[in-house]
Amino acid sequence: MLDSSLLLEFSHNHCVAICAFLVPANVLSTLQTIAYVGLKRPANQVRLAVGLASLFAVLMVLHVFTWFMVGVVMLPTFVLLALGGICLSTNLWAVLQPQSVRRVLFYLGRKLRVLRATATSEATLS
Repeated sequence: MLDSSLLLEFSHNHCVAICAFLVPANVLSTLQTIAYVGLKRPANQVRLAVGLASLFAVLMVLHVFTWFMVGVVMLPTFVLLALGGICLSTNLWAVLQPQSVRRVLFYLGRKLRVLRATATSEATLS
C-alpha cells in the first residue's frame, strides 16, 4: 500500500516540475476537448479527451490540496486551484452539453470575423 506521507513529500519536493507539466497539460488537453466538440468529432473521442483532461485537472487540484494540508496559503495555490477547477468544469460542460459549447464557439468565431474585418478596413483607410 502507498504511504500518503511519501506522496505528500514527492508533491512538495517536485512542485516546480509537477506544475511545469500539469499547467500546460491542463490547458492544452482542455483546448483539445473544446476543439473536438467544435469539430463534431465522435462522442467516444470527445469522452476520451475529456477523460485525459479531467485526469490532469484532478491531479492539479490534488497537488494544490497537498499544499493546503501543510498550511501553504498563497496566491499561486489559489491560481492553480482555479485553473484546475475551470478546466474540470469546462470538460464537464463539453461532455454534458456539446451543443451549447458549439453555439458559444460559433458566436465567438462570428465576433472574431467582425473584429478582423473592422481592423482590416481601418488599416486600409490609414
